[in-house]
Amino acid sequence: MTGRIFGFVIWSMGGIFFIAMGVYSFFSKKARPMGFWANVSMFEVTDLKQYNTAMAKLFCTYGIVFILFGLPLLAGQNSGWILLSVVGAMILSITAMAVYTIVIEKKYRKK
Repeated sequence: MTGRIFGFVIWSMGGIFFIAMGVYSFFSKKARPMGFWANVSMFEVTDLKQYNTAMAKLFCTYGIVFILFGLPLLAGQNSGWILLSVVGAMILSITAMAVYTIVIEKKYRKK
């Protein structure tokens, strides 16, 4: 039982990290946009406040759903439900990348 809870807590810490990034982005007073891709120069943004709000929603939603996908870890080590966590996290990540690229970047990139 302890191992299951420990695994879920570790998984949840990853989700909490993304929620914290979303909260930071929402309350950011700095004059720079919140980046999505690592080690990539950020493009010029048309509306910085709205862009950071959209990024906050994306990160917080990602973190909450990521934690929910970790619930099957509580079922035990030999549970088949763990596939839901693995495949769900993969699909969630691809969806977040698509939403950023297709919706957020397209809407707020300065032309």
